[in-house]
Amino acid sequence: MNDSDPNPPNTPTAADTPTAADTLVVGGGPAGAAAAITLARGGQRVVLIDKATFPRDKCCGDGLTAGALRLLDDLGLDPATVPSWKPVERVQIAGPKGDTIPFDLPHGNGLFAAIARRSELDHSLLNLARQAGVDVRDGVALQDLAAFENGIRAYTSHGVFEATSYVAADGMWSPTRKLLGLGTEGYRGEWHGFRQYFTGVSELAAEELYVWFEPDLLPGYVWAFPLADGSANVGFGIQRGRGVEIQQMKKLWSELLDRPRIRAVLGADATAEARHTAWPIPARLGDVPTHHGRVIFVGDAAAATDPMTGEGIGQAIETGISAGQSIIKHGEDYVSAGASYATGLARTMERDHALAQTLSNALANPRMAQASVRIAGLTAWTRRNFVRWLFEDYPRAVLATPRRWHRSMFRQPGAFR
Repeated sequence: MNDSDPNPPNTPTAADTPTAADTLVVGGGPAGAAAAITLARGGQRVVLIDKATFPRDKCCGDGLTAGALRLLDDLGLDPATVPSWKPVERVQIAGPKGDTIPFDLPHGNGLFAAIARRSELDHSLLNLARQAGVDVRDGVALQDLAAFENGIRAYTSHGVFEATSYVAADGMWSPTRKLLGLGTEGYRGEWHGFRQYFTGVSELAAEELYVWFEPDLLPGYVWAFPLADGSANVGFGIQRGRGVEIQQMKKLWSELLDRPRIRAVLGADATAEARHTAWPIPARLGDVPTHHGRVIFVGDAAAATDPMTGEGIGQAIETGISAGQSIIKHGEDYVSAGASYATGLARTMERDHALAQTLSNALANPRMAQASVRIAGLTAWTRRNFVRWLFEDYPRAVLATPRRWHRSMFRQPGAFR
């Protein structure tokens, strides 16, 4: 970040008339879109920029938990605008040994799990932001930052932007964080995901969500997530430094697909739709600054992914909404806005993630992983409540955070009723 020279080299000059906003959001994924929508509906002038041009593919498992779905519902997303949207009512989970156990999510009272291609979901959320009054500009890359008396100035590939507040939703290798001198050299994330879309999958894989805890991947797992057109998102995730090395993932992929219990679900006619993709996943919320001056970090830029599952869409949306609410509440008092945002995360999401990390450590042991799945599947009651907890129907550490208790905590309806 350049605090002294108002015209950094190799960027548009300040002689160009800057585009002014109350808040500049950098990043058009779920975190950035959620922040922008919240801010615009709160009466702010919001500009959102992203270096990508939407719709764009995003490496992801595409799964939406109950927590993510409720937030999307609150934002006003219409599932009909996401062609691949696939509601899920049953989750099949297999431990390191033994058969797959069915876990039914609640029926007839809203949606508790769904799958949607990120290319479509993110595009729909950005359109929702436009409808809320956000000035969305894709294909615009951030190049430099400079502070001025009453705000922050962003130099980009398409002009200069000035704003009082700034939301960084620009991913785990956040350019904003680097420009502020807050980047971590050599950081590669806590999880690594690998996925490929398949057509011609069996009826089982086209309708139900599958998770296999393979002994050599623990605490990682293999997944098959169904999509509306009968295809499936198939992949696996591993934790860095445990079991399989990142460099071995591509070599392992074909062997994983041929493992009998996985191939039996995918079916003999399952065919890769396109090339495989891989991506690192940050899961260290609380270990990196969540705000700095006028900047608030959200989503992957705040390393807010669940350390037990590697899921991050719900966390991205939640941090985006929280950042927007903090900015609206405190106005131009950016110090209070950042502190309020950080305090809120510490009281809620950081506690959930601490518990999730402890459980992830336990799942790294094959015996513990098998015992956990077996105990969870003992009765209809344990199956129902385990899968609701796993899919974040209520916060992971809710029992240890009484301020989040409410009367209908364990029987609240799903989303999109």
